[in-house]
Amino acid sequence: MLDCGLSIEYVPDMAKKPKLISEQLREAMLAADVSRYRIAKDIGVTEALLSRFMNGVAGIGPETIDKIGEYLGLRLVGPKRKRKKNSKGK
Repeated sequence: MLDCGLSIEYVPDMAKKPKLISEQLREAMLAADVSRYRIAKDIGVTEALLSRFMNGVAGIGPETIDKIGEYLGLRLVGPKRKRKKNSKGK
């Protein structure tokens, strides 16, 4: 597993359109110090598939997303939730 130093984060501010997970995944792959060929070989997909994905020509399935994420050491971070105040006795 590689650590490209990026994490995927949820941005709840709808005025600021969050990046798609696919866009963030492409950025993480570009930031990684490893070739598409090496990633493809190590996760068991074709380089052509990754190339089409990186060029925005084709999408990839959830299993491939999981493999890439695990390989690059990514994690999906959800929104921070506000804690509800304890309303004892009310």
